[in-house]
Amino acid sequence: QVQLVESGGGLVQPGGSLRLSCVFSGSGFSLYAMGWFRQAPGLQRELVASIGTYGGTFYTNSVKDRFTISRDNAKTTVYLQMNALKPEDTAVYYCNRRPTAFDSWGQGTQVTVSS
Repeated sequence: QVQLVESGGGLVQPGGSLRLSCVFSGSGFSLYAMGWFRQAPGLQRELVASIGTYGGTFYTNSVKDRFTISRDNAKTTVYLQMNALKPEDTAVYYCNRRPTAFDSWGQGTQVTVSS
């Protein structure tokens, strides 16, 4: 049974930074590519960034050069460093496996960017 627990969100002013963490419980973490997703009110969940088993990364255009995804296999944790945050980054952020998500999603962590 895989469990994903996200944390690190909060309220931040535009231009600020946050670091999100996602702790994976279960087996096989190092074998999985992982992704960060976000869902804003009234919108569909979207992929923000992903990281492969060998560290290759992908970013959606709107976060390139601002967000950095990383992973620590020893801690079975994936991170998302978010800099230069904008109001449009406001959403609930989730992590999950890529390309095929686990059936069970975590509770997510709320990120609110507002002055």
